[in-house]
Amino acid sequence: MNLPLNEERIQALRRRLLQEKSDLEERMRHNDHYQLSATLRESIDELSTYDNHPGDLGTETFERSKDLALLERDAFRMLRIDAALERMDTGEYGRCKACGAFIPLERLDVMPTADHCVEHEPRQEVSLRRPVEELVLWTPFGRTDKDDESFTGFDGEDAWQIVASWGNSNSPAMSENNHVEDYDSIHIESGENEGFVEPIESFLATDITGRHVSVVRNREYYRYLDANEGDHMLEPDGLYDER
Repeated sequence: MNLPLNEERIQALRRRLLQEKSDLEERMRHNDHYQLSATLRESIDELSTYDNHPGDLGTETFERSKDLALLERDAFRMLRIDAALERMDTGEYGRCKACGAFIPLERLDVMPTADHCVEHEPRQEVSLRRPVEELVLWTPFGRTDKDDESFTGFDGEDAWQIVASWGNSNSPAMSENNHVEDYDSIHIESGENEGFVEPIESFLATDITGRHVSVVRNREYYRYLDANEGDHMLEPDGLYDER
């Protein structure tokens, strides 16, 4: 059972909070609130933030966003400290705001600003809030890609593959495929089977009765043999080597 804090422990925690608040104020005062007291134009000592190339401001933009995050973190910490000091003045310090139980001393030693017990700490819950952009942004071919719907027909992704097969600005080094050695194989899923699932289906054929079997010696057929999937001994003499 957790017990209430005595006055001595509360005063010790108060001194820690006041010291941390003083340190935060001193740090922000010495670094001009993370250099945010001046405008971006003043901080880079230029007449304008526009330059010959937008990339020239890349470093400054990154540093500016980092400083904003650091200042926001310290400002949030100051709010937590002030709230804890106020609870000490009103006699509410050390109690969970959700269930009213006393917060363990071990937790307050580690986190003097704690206002919830571990069981009811709201910040340990994973937020389900998502960026609003997800409502309007689509993945590539998201509006016309039906692969996830077990759709085998022609869709937006297939249309792009046909267009890309005629060439684009990529090189074999930039292809998403592995072991690309020529420009004919750099587009997405360039080796995708079209009209069949297994390669053997594209060159092994029968008549309507299913009794007469024939072989169509197409590109997939020779790839099949090159991959040692078939038996070369079944070929007529010299046919495979003479192709």
